[in-house]
Amino acid sequence: DPAAPAGPPTDASSVAGTGEPSPTSADESPGAGQAAAPDQPPAAAPRTRAPAVRQLPAEEREEGEEAPDARGDLAAEGDAAAAPDPAIEVPPPETQPSEEPASSSVAREPIPEDLGIAIDPMTAPEPGTTEVPLSEAVAQAEERRAKPLQLLHGQVPPGTYQRLSWSATELFEGVPIATPVLVVNGKLPGPTLCLTAAVHGDELNGIEMVRRVMHNLDPKELSGSVIGVPIVNLQGFRRASRYLPDRRDLNRYFPGNPQGSQASRIAFSFFTKVVTHCDALVDLHTGSFERANLPQLRADLRNPDVVTLTQGFGATVILHSEPAEGTLRHAATRAGIPTVTLEAGGPTELELQEVMHGVKGIETLLNTLGMVKEVRMWGDPEPVYYQSTWVRANSGGILLSDVSLGSTVERGDLLGTITDPMSNASTNLYSPYSGRIIGMARNQVVMPGFAAFHVGIQTAEATAAEREAPQDKQDEALKHESEESNQDYIDGMSE
Repeated sequence: DPAAPAGPPTDASSVAGTGEPSPTSADESPGAGQAAAPDQPPAAAPRTRAPAVRQLPAEEREEGEEAPDARGDLAAEGDAAAAPDPAIEVPPPETQPSEEPASSSVAREPIPEDLGIAIDPMTAPEPGTTEVPLSEAVAQAEERRAKPLQLLHGQVPPGTYQRLSWSATELFEGVPIATPVLVVNGKLPGPTLCLTAAVHGDELNGIEMVRRVMHNLDPKELSGSVIGVPIVNLQGFRRASRYLPDRRDLNRYFPGNPQGSQASRIAFSFFTKVVTHCDALVDLHTGSFERANLPQLRADLRNPDVVTLTQGFGATVILHSEPAEGTLRHAATRAGIPTVTLEAGGPTELELQEVMHGVKGIETLLNTLGMVKEVRMWGDPEPVYYQSTWVRANSGGILLSDVSLGSTVERGDLLGTITDPMSNASTNLYSPYSGRIIGMARNQVVMPGFAAFHVGIQTAEATAAEREAPQDKQDEALKHESEESNQDYIDGMSE
């Protein structure tokens, strides 16, 4: 007989064939979990080994060539080793030795659930289950796990809270100025939200908002990361000043220039080292120069991602505005980081009502973004204003207001008076539009041109009744209206 192709030694019962299965084949042997036929003695373990016959795949065989019958070749040799010996007992199935493990007889460690693998690759897939290669499944699971946050030459592991520092400039003595940066990296994956406050050094409400939000977060329950910078303009904060020591407004120099002025260099350092690590940003501000703002969001509503942020703040007034070039909001949005400005209250004071509103809004945003599970309840929704105007003083004197923040006004309503302390002559300020007071100056001494009242303008449909107002009130209001007041609402009062 022709010699069979050489192959690894194996049991005769495991040799592949195409004829009728033998009593000791892998499909019917007691070692595979099936009992022997009752009219036959128990199958015996083989005493000798026979050469294996390698069966080529169909695509490797010559045309017309049939697969060799290993069982027939062995029978032709008359090898008595292939016949079972009734004198030898077969070990029980649980102790049956096997050269090749059966697909269902090998115990395997259960696959951890957190890897996201649907099946054990050592078993056949369940009906309706998609088989995923192990390496691909592990890679996909790793992508879903929270990763350490690389920031400011440091690494914040998942599920931890750290205080880092950012240094952008130094004092006259050459001592670096280290600004605290608070980081909470959640145990679960998610976006990175940045909170910045005190870009103007005399705006205190945002500092307290960042403190409360950051220390209320639980890293073990947070999905994603939150970066909080309570005091961006540390030099201005120490001097109780809106500006940097070089008399420049930091929020007019973003994204900055590493070779520019002090303000440009600080802006560049902060933008590249901190802001670029964010997926979204909330810049916290107050009014300026003794003006206060109703809690409100300044946002470019033409940007869908920015709209998503505004919708997550709960019942907060929204004012559509294109960010001025040089502001952090403008630079970050251009860099692909959706940004809104939260205005609340006035400078140099800590106003708890405004602080609590801001904290509640930020925590609602975290829930909307899927970063925390705590839900905050709000009252009636606030309106969105697409236009606004500032009413300015036309004379100098003592400003006394007749309205308060949040007041609803009609066109021609009296907003306040300016009285000359020498002549006692008074000038009235009227609202040029129907709307709401979303910003105003505190009672103080003013000069001509001073922005006194910020009116959020109602839609055209809501102001149709204005045409029925007394003509003298309309004329008086229009005297105080100008194109300039519709375009310069930033003008040092915010952002």
